[in-house]
Amino acid sequence: MSLAQRVVALRMKVFEHVNGDNVITVPGERLGPERFRELYSHPAARGRSRGAGLSDLFWYWLSPGPEVHQEHLEDGPRYDDVARTTSRILAGRSEDLAATAARCTATVLRETGSGKHRLVRLRDLMMPVWAEFFYETVFRRPCPRGARDLIVAHADDVVTALKCTGFRHMERRTRLTRYLAGHLDDVPHELPASLTRQEQVYYLQGTFFNTAVVQMSEGMTHLLLALAQHHRTRQRAATGDDEYLAHVIDETMRLYPLFGIAHRITTGEIVVDEETTLPSGSVLCFDYPGYHASGYPDPERFDPSRWEALSAKDAPHVPFGIAANRPCPAWRLAPLAMRASAREVLRWFDLDSTVAHTRSLPSRGPCLLIRRGHRIAPGRLRLVRIFLRSRDRWEDVWRSVAQLVLGTCMVLDARRRRLAVRYFEEMDRD
Repeated sequence: MSLAQRVVALRMKVFEHVNGDNVITVPGERLGPERFRELYSHPAARGRSRGAGLSDLFWYWLSPGPEVHQEHLEDGPRYDDVARTTSRILAGRSEDLAATAARCTATVLRETGSGKHRLVRLRDLMMPVWAEFFYETVFRRPCPRGARDLIVAHADDVVTALKCTGFRHMERRTRLTRYLAGHLDDVPHELPASLTRQEQVYYLQGTFFNTAVVQMSEGMTHLLLALAQHHRTRQRAATGDDEYLAHVIDETMRLYPLFGIAHRITTGEIVVDEETTLPSGSVLCFDYPGYHASGYPDPERFDPSRWEALSAKDAPHVPFGIAANRPCPAWRLAPLAMRASAREVLRWFDLDSTVAHTRSLPSRGPCLLIRRGHRIAPGRLRLVRIFLRSRDRWEDVWRSVAQLVLGTCMVLDARRRRLAVRYFEEMDRD
């Protein structure tokens, strides 16, 4: 196991134990993968933030406005109002959504210049794409460059803090807050009536210009990096075979799920079997990578062809969560938008990379882009590959140390601030 993998494993342990003795990881020592869907779908496993020390960490990383973030609202009329609004904003004809994703991708790719090849970090390349896409989704008009820069700065700051590769910079986040507050009346959608005007700003910022931008950028980074490292897969995907590209996306999201651990708090007892009852207030940590590795032959191998004989609904594969318990509202939009964006990238470029591909991907996906119609000399390509691999290994060392130090500092700061705990204490007093 590499140093970077050890750091990720340590962070997972922190997530598991920060809440104390009432944390149950699934699959884990007590409950196997066969219980994953059953527990995730249980009506008493829908608590989201109240009563979990882990919530303080996520509220800290997702500020400002974590109390109205769709993923962190408790069940009830307010959550239902927000969830309906999100679904309504994300709705649209598949053709239109795909066309918007392709157009936004082409806009950003044109900005890479006319050079024959260049080194990029794929997450940095993709983040402006999805900033533009979700701005158009929310405002129903093209995204101004200034707004795009604000969204990218905000989303990048959030994901950098979440990966413990940098501290939070709240001034970057509040600049976007001020922009959205000044343009709230320009939103052509009916926003959640249960939220105040300021909360509506936080809702847009957290749902669309944080989570949506970050997750789509991360998902595309994993997809493009997988294509860069599996040349036959890339060549076949570039032929326009949409069914095969869908299999590539399924396999990418199986091996590199966007969620590491999703936590839910039990709001009542859950009787698992005659010997096991989970008490109310238990924190269930659903381990996506662990579940996605169960039940497959050679689960660590990247193999899109396995999906030719598999159905995602029948396999250990829940990239967008469980339908019965707050599934990702972009479960329909994301795959078709990713296919359209990937087709556009492959129309413009070949990709090549030799860096380590991990689920957390703190490296942001270093990759060589080679413009279509151009070739790079074999000797030069070998040198680029050696450079990428060597730099990645060196960066892993200092980045892993930084993650340990910065992660420890932020965990301690989050526990000191107690954002979630204090919020619910104030609600109870009121």
